[in-house]
Amino acid sequence: WGVNPSASAPHAHKYWLPEARGTKIVVDPVRTDSAAIADIHLQLRPGSDAALAYGLLHVLIRDGLIDREFIDAHTVGWDEIAELARPCTPAWTEAQTGVPAGTIEKTAQIYGRGRSLLWLGQGLQRQPQGGNIIRACALLPAATGNIGKPGAGIYYLNGKGATRKLDMGSLSAPQLAATPVPKISHMDLAKHLEDANRSRGLFVWNMNIAASVPDQRRLHRALKRDDLFTVVVDLFETDSARYADYVLPASSFLEFDDLVGSYFHLSLGAQAKVMEPLGQSLPNQEIFRRLARAMGYDDPALYESDADIIAAQLPRFKPGLTFEQLQAVGTIPISDEPVILHEALKFDTPSGKIEMASEKAQSMGLPRAPSPQADAPAGNGALRLLSPAGPWLLNSSYGNDPRIRELLGSETIFLHPDDAALRQLRDGQAVMVRNDLAALPHTLRVADIVPPGTALTHKTRWTRTSSAGLNVNALNPGLRTDMGESTALHGVEVEVVAA
Repeated sequence: WGVNPSASAPHAHKYWLPEARGTKIVVDPVRTDSAAIADIHLQLRPGSDAALAYGLLHVLIRDGLIDREFIDAHTVGWDEIAELARPCTPAWTEAQTGVPAGTIEKTAQIYGRGRSLLWLGQGLQRQPQGGNIIRACALLPAATGNIGKPGAGIYYLNGKGATRKLDMGSLSAPQLAATPVPKISHMDLAKHLEDANRSRGLFVWNMNIAASVPDQRRLHRALKRDDLFTVVVDLFETDSARYADYVLPASSFLEFDDLVGSYFHLSLGAQAKVMEPLGQSLPNQEIFRRLARAMGYDDPALYESDADIIAAQLPRFKPGLTFEQLQAVGTIPISDEPVILHEALKFDTPSGKIEMASEKAQSMGLPRAPSPQADAPAGNGALRLLSPAGPWLLNSSYGNDPRIRELLGSETIFLHPDDAALRQLRDGQAVMVRNDLAALPHTLRVADIVPPGTALTHKTRWTRTSSAGLNVNALNPGLRTDMGESTALHGVEVEVVAA
């Protein structure tokens, strides 16, 4: 649901999905390559995911496919959820989402008769109501008792520390901060950097903010400030490096040892050095050690070597394990047997249960229970713009590679045939994708891979390789989600007109 393995997890698309037993269902506004090979594709309107979740829940209740014993023993707030689901009939859900009522019923029945595994994607949460959507979708495994069983549950990001027993606190060393460290959202970065009273220095590493941060025109103007002292650490002259006063050359991942924890798999791997750093380049952590020394800091934690840090962490993962042993096998799972998460049915909540309705959420100014609401369609001829990952870029990494640029081709925007006809646009035509912030040239592709009212392009080209000197983030004013201060980039609205 809201994840595209064909672009962002090609190993799962190529091997895991074809090999998985049972019915494969994809929920996505875009008919991705993964959706195309699924048994069922629910092509909903963007922003209507919570309504669809409640529509599925309505059918599960109606058809007796909920696990009442599990609900009573291990959840809080079911009566509130059931009341919210009562009016969410398949017909109502079709009107909210654009998914046919019969497909909604069939999907709910297959899921409810499982065991079923729900894979929630990161793209799903990057909508204006992303928090509400994740909460609503997460009701399904709890309502059907698909928790703590083999082949069931929610497949999502895992923490680097807790799942691998690593001590993340010793790595981040918050005790070294003399004063509380203020947090600045990327959605507010342009505003902060343009204010000389708030920002006098900028240190950028492991990211290319000139390409990846919203409100891009405003950010680029702020980066041009003569009185903003800017340092960029990178392997290449990125878009951001072009604004730097100093560029410190970084080593690549092939030039130092490290530990690697997968986003999804419960394992720990060795990042093995295969060559010495080129030229004057250094690993990031060595750059920070040298800066600490030059700045006169003397805390021993600032000077721990890579080898010492690795040696201190590995025994926590597996007693007696050395880096050489890990390097020899490459990757080690946390257990010899498949791990069944929440097998003990104990949950890290105030009640120790799955809190379908949450007092904690209420204390944060959110509804106690997720709402079945759907976003209103874009008005006044506008389109809802989706800008997920494409198949050739890992965020903005590799955007300067000539072969990758060749594979990317020109900037392309996809529209449904009905939307193209309404605007008198044709396939292959040069168009402008615009809103109040920017106008970007694209080549139009007309296809029903997106539903009406939706436009699709992909992130995140380097701005200096784009014809307008900007990329799709120039169209995002810094929209943020209802929870977590995350980006709501999939809530951006645009016009598409002839160039």
